[in-house]
Amino acid sequence: MPFTPPRAPDPRVRRLTTTLYGYAFLEDFVLLYPVYALLFSDTGLTVWQISSLFALWSVTGVLLEVPSGVWADAVSRRLLLRLGPLLTAAGFALWVLVPSYGAFAAGFVLWGAGGALASGALEALVHDELERLDAADRYARIMGRARAAGLVAVMAAMALAGPVLDRGGHSAVGAASILACLLTAATALRFPEHRSPATGHRRWTAPLRDGLAEARADRSVRGALLLVPAVGAVWGALDEYTPLLVRETGVADGTVPHLLLLIWAGATAGSLLAGEGERLGTNGLAALLAGAGLALAVGTLTGTPAGLVLVALAFGGFQAATVLADARLQRRIEGTGRATLTSLAGLGTELTTVAVFGGYALIASHSPHSTAFAVFAAPYLVTAALVAGARTATRPEAGKGPREPGR
Repeated sequence: MPFTPPRAPDPRVRRLTTTLYGYAFLEDFVLLYPVYALLFSDTGLTVWQISSLFALWSVTGVLLEVPSGVWADAVSRRLLLRLGPLLTAAGFALWVLVPSYGAFAAGFVLWGAGGALASGALEALVHDELERLDAADRYARIMGRARAAGLVAVMAAMALAGPVLDRGGHSAVGAASILACLLTAATALRFPEHRSPATGHRRWTAPLRDGLAEARADRSVRGALLLVPAVGAVWGALDEYTPLLVRETGVADGTVPHLLLLIWAGATAGSLLAGEGERLGTNGLAALLAGAGLALAVGTLTGTPAGLVLVALAFGGFQAATVLADARLQRRIEGTGRATLTSLAGLGTELTTVAVFGGYALIASHSPHSTAFAVFAAPYLVTAALVAGARTATRPEAGKGPREPGR
């Protein structure tokens, strides 16, 4: 049998992925991340005020999520990936220059707008470019690595935030964060984009109409749309309270960023393993969600730093499941409204996140943060049961032909 050498990597795929990884890293290399929740608390803001800021952040995303997705299908997605970080930089500048509840609120509005511009546009651009290069089957693996690059950036920011804060105060931390946003916008210029959006009136109406029509016509698309917020919203909201959870274990404030590194190391591992997770199929995804939910509940209720190891494992499972849910949705979209449908899933995530912020504030106002985290582990057990139940309900009868694996 003749030897067939392995196919050389396509340089076009390499350019796309290296740009994506750089963009993802710089987007999350924000030294303000590990300190802003503590800053709000130390400034005198109550749990309700802090939660209202997070809710305002999410409400901004709710209002702009779908319009920005339609915009991403109508114009250049690369343009939106450049504009988003610039808005975020402006928000961080407000936080540093005029720190107050009003400035924090305005900054979150700008940050929410910047995130909405990139949401949907990034996934759609990457998937369409991979599909053009006959590499769409690598989407989950590539996006998992991109998420991992972002989490590595978060951990690097956590490691550097303390020393930079000690040397230069909040001004230095803010300046470094703004610089990272500007570099993110510059990196977006390297993204390839080969598409011809519609022109005229159809340019703005077609993506939304086509996306909604596909969701109505295809039950699997609807299911994938619902799975994305079910998986990503709760732990995405809990993320904002992890510094307070860590502080509640009794460690000094200077130790908080180091223990946050442990949690995000778990999430990073989950991102890197997401590509392998596609082999799990639907039942495996349900087991992953259930296991992560149980780990979160047990780890937080211990109330000790050692219990954060289980929290790290839980966040790893949630991160992997989030990437897999997105990949499942992208596989099912066949029309021209990819960014629009991705943004619809993002809208569901934002709405659910707002509800979690409100519920968290209600629980944490009368109970420890550990109790609130444990309560919000329950939705993952419910989602796991629904995913497994849907798999059983769609199992074909004997003699009706084989099932498609992993669907």
